[in-house]
Amino acid sequence: MTTDISAHAPLVVVGIVCVVTWMISAHGLSFSRSTSDFYVASRRVSPWLNASAIAGEYLSAASFLGVAGLIVANGTHGLWFPVGYTAGFLTLLVFVAAPLRRSGAYTIPDFVHLRFRSEQLRRLTAMIVVLTGWLYIVPQLHGASLAMSAVSQIPGWVGPVLVVAVVLPTVLSGGMRSVTIAQAVQYWLKFTALLVPTIFIVLHFGALDSVDLPDFSAVWSAGVGLDGGPGLYRTVSLVFALMLGTLGLSHVLVRFYTNPDGTTARRTTLRLLGLLPLFYILPVILGVIARAVSPDGVTGRASDIAILDLPSTIFSGVLGDLLTALVAGGAFAAFLSTASGLVVSISGVVSQEFFRGTVGGFRIGALIAVAVPLLIGTVTSELALAGAVAMVFTFTASSLAPVVLLGIWWRGITVVGAMTGMICGALLSLAALVLGLGMDDAAPGALLLTYPAVWCIPAAFLITVLVSRWGPGTPPKSTDAVLALLHIPPVRRKTS
Repeated sequence: MTTDISAHAPLVVVGIVCVVTWMISAHGLSFSRSTSDFYVASRRVSPWLNASAIAGEYLSAASFLGVAGLIVANGTHGLWFPVGYTAGFLTLLVFVAAPLRRSGAYTIPDFVHLRFRSEQLRRLTAMIVVLTGWLYIVPQLHGASLAMSAVSQIPGWVGPVLVVAVVLPTVLSGGMRSVTIAQAVQYWLKFTALLVPTIFIVLHFGALDSVDLPDFSAVWSAGVGLDGGPGLYRTVSLVFALMLGTLGLSHVLVRFYTNPDGTTARRTTLRLLGLLPLFYILPVILGVIARAVSPDGVTGRASDIAILDLPSTIFSGVLGDLLTALVAGGAFAAFLSTASGLVVSISGVVSQEFFRGTVGGFRIGALIAVAVPLLIGTVTSELALAGAVAMVFTFTASSLAPVVLLGIWWRGITVVGAMTGMICGALLSLAALVLGLGMDDAAPGALLLTYPAVWCIPAAFLITVLVSRWGPGTPPKSTDAVLALLHIPPVRRKTS
């Protein structure tokens, strides 16, 4: 009887995670009354709460399952993913966080319109933001399908449907205010869901003399990718994409609008830089152990569910079932938190562009935000989670990041330059990634197309600069005033 109950523990824990999220959305409904509440939580989110919320939505399926899966499949090459993810936020802290918050915009298209005063560029930015969000939601739905089918007999399609059924009420009821609280809670759920199994597994191998240690040397067989040749190119391209792709993730950037001012935005990022490595230590440890105890040649779907299988591989009986349930609950929290942030981001853009920024338009945008990825997710195959997300980072780094970064720091960028660079970067990255997926790994040029960030991102920046310098048009007349707004902190009046 106990064994039967423990075997259903993953579904129970996933259900608890969903119920907790629903309860938070109901709580947020009582506080979200204005448009500002829905879009940016009235800009009153504290640095610690916001850092936890950003970590909650940033640590997606690729972080929770995919990092460990890459280590299982490719050895130490998988270690570069957490390095690149964290480096992306360091870049965000140094170059973007405070100026973006001072802009006072709700969405990235709002920021672009403030900077360039162009309706065409704003609409183009909105289209790319929505496309990016859709592309990023799909891996979360695939991850939910993987998790549900791995820990239960339930069909895989139930996972994506459950994610949508939980995310929609959260976003529709309270907007950004509800999502902020939910994502902060989900970060600590995810952290606990990996910390507890890690403690049990490490103690199991380290404290019991009767346990035979696995061969951990197998983990390092792939090298760290710094020995020259294809390995070095792949590593540099990956880190480059992750580092600059963060600057174009609208669901991450919009969170900085919820801080009261630029100073608290910087404080948020500093705290975030502590929370991310704290989390990433755990999937790395579990990935190393999973590779050591797994058979050789584990790739794709099998590697992505490696840490879901790990507790039951090491522990038999009730303990293995309960630890598996905890990991499954944490994985589902990862899918929910990232999907929630993406839906809020898409909803805000759709509402601003097509419904005059109304709360009703925000809710219509939420429905659009989940409908398309749900359809795509049901008709596409499941790529390796971390690899799929890396493709999205390459796309955002090539399309949105040049305009965001140059728009903040370079006076000379023009509307034509920004549009040309954005279009060329988007088309180059999409074409390379689509062609790369259809090629054999040993084919000539496959590496350049599968990992195009090294040449694709610089090309987008270069095109933007060249067209701005020698193409038609001049920088907007409002450039100096906007740059002053972005870079000069407001003077705080002293009260007597």
